Amino acid sequence: MVVAVMLVLIVVGSIVFHFVSPWWFSPLASNWGYIDDTTVLTFWITSLVFSAVLLFVAYCLFRFRHKPGRKAAYEPENKRLEGWLTALTAGGVIAMLTPGLFVWAQFVEVPEEATDVEVIGQQWLWSFRLPGADGKLGAADNRLVNFENTLGVSPDDPNGQDDVLIEGGELIIPVDRPVRFLLRSIDVLHDFYVPEFRAKMDMIPGSVTYFWVTPTQTGTYEILCAELCGVGHSYMRGVVTVVTDEEYQEWLTSQVTFAGLSS
Repeated sequence: MVVAVMLVLIVVGSIVFHFVSPWWFSPLASNWGYIDDTTVLTFWITSLVFSAVLLFVAYCLFRFRHKPGRKAAYEPENKRLEGWLTALTAGGVIAMLTPGLFVWAQFVEVPEEATDVEVIGQQWLWSFRLPGADGKLGAADNRLVNFENTLGVSPDDPNGQDDVLIEGGELIIPVDRPVRFLLRSIDVLHDFYVPEFRAKMDMIPGSVTYFWVTPTQTGTYEILCAELCGVGHSYMRGVVTVVTDEEYQEWLTSQVTFAGLSS
């Protein structure tokens, strides 16, 4: 009986906590409302299942509690009940997965006006490469990585000469402009993750993955690696700062280019 009461209190407490909790998603990536909506839908479906299971267990503990002379009835099969449970489970899974397909379609469809920013992951450091005055990133190849060319930028590609390189520093991006993050790893698996952006993506050596986002608020946010990448994994952190377009242009012109580093 005590356990049944505790289960009911857990359900009631969870519902109350949800409505009075001060923690909720940051509005930084308000353009990613569909990701938030999908998360909320999944939350409500799993919450309903969680509450239903706990309340059912509490009911059974109360309804079939021990009484002298009471015997348990064994029913090995109940096709009607099995049918209902199968249909409800399938309906819940479909309701959670279907919105994700539409969200993914928007997640990978990059706006034409998006600015490319290459993110390079290596144990245990974040580096970045931004297009220079020509607005284009030059070619890069992990096979070109050496002591003097730590990011593997191709010296033979004229588009890469004015690329801005930031090794282990702070990334600056402009507010209210779409940015496509091109993700490249030069050693092991990493995962570029900025929680406020509502997005993260694996970085696979030999491949370039991507996602895009439009930051809608200025501020400084932490970059994390969401893939266990070695003994220094927990120290692989970085910073991305969202600034106004004027501040971004001023910062960009003060950075060192690949040609400047090579000379």
